[in-house]
Amino acid sequence: MSLKLNPTAVQFAKRLIEEGKLKNDEGHWGQHNPDTSAENKFLDKHEIEEYGQWHLGLDMTKGEDTKGRYHFPYGDFKTVHRDGLIAAKERAAQQGYTDIENAADELLQALEQKAAQ
Repeated sequence: MSLKLNPTAVQFAKRLIEEGKLKNDEGHWGQHNPDTSAENKFLDKHEIEEYGQWHLGLDMTKGEDTKGRYHFPYGDFKTVHRDGLIAAKERAAQQGYTDIENAADELLQALEQKAAQ
């Protein structure tokens, strides 16, 4: 699988962080990561493009209208989560997606800076 950075998601996350829509949580991302049911509920009310904004990675081999196209979630469809960015950064590093790792790190630093204000 070859993933590339989703620049739309990066810009969306930056905007959310600037607006203070963040959680500076220190839990485990598995506690906050939306499950399939939550994803489907979100998609019942929103377009797939909006769903994609919550994922830092794109699998260009998958159809634009499929959930399988989107990887490395970082939020709960309301706020950017610190532990979501950490999980995305770590997984991207493990899988060799340096551009996604760097974007997650940049967003993480922005979130922590905003949370400290």
